[in-house]
Amino acid sequence: MDYLALYVTLKLAVVTTVVLMVIAAPVAYFMTYARFPGKSFLEALLYLPMALPPTVIGFYLIMLMGPKGWIGRVWETLTGGSLLFTFLGIVVASVVYSIPFAVQPMKAAFVKIDRRLLEAACVLGLSKTSTFFRVILPNSLAGIAASAVLVFLHSIGAFGVLLMVGGSIPGETKVASIAIYEAVEMMDYRTAGVIALCFIPISYVFLLAINKLNSGGRA
Repeated sequence: MDYLALYVTLKLAVVTTVVLMVIAAPVAYFMTYARFPGKSFLEALLYLPMALPPTVIGFYLIMLMGPKGWIGRVWETLTGGSLLFTFLGIVVASVVYSIPFAVQPMKAAFVKIDRRLLEAACVLGLSKTSTFFRVILPNSLAGIAASAVLVFLHSIGAFGVLLMVGGSIPGETKVASIAIYEAVEMMDYRTAGVIALCFIPISYVFLLAINKLNSGGRA
């Protein structure tokens, strides 16, 4: 069995989840409480990766991160290397691919917060930053946890976008979904079946966690 592919998959999912928890919380806060012209267009753009085929996302990431893309050129100038076909490259791809799944549950949790709590924070003289950390986040833990679970599950199942951006380099960019695909291509159904089987208990446990969170901790 390809243990390296499983390791890369779990490593990618953990890194993606951590990065998106940091990014998505302020973004969801801004999209929930900010009022400005064109907000609906920005929100639709934010959720666009959820509607686009993974290969479309992968193509545009290649254009941006490749030698002729502005991100790729800046990265090559700073480091002397390419961002494509690296672990960092697939992290970027995974973050872009999963960001809607991070923002949506957080935004839903923020919307449910009692406005009286926010008014009380304002009366007490708390700044917007203090209100975010001391009122909004503590009262949205279930939504944040659900967001983390969804991102993790979405990341371990990613395929097309990662294959296009990272290829299949063992120990670096070859994730479990790619290992399954390659095993099936070689008609090695035993290896493909064993790797695929590993996804079932992981996904099941995390789905149970989401159901628990959505039911408010009730059995």
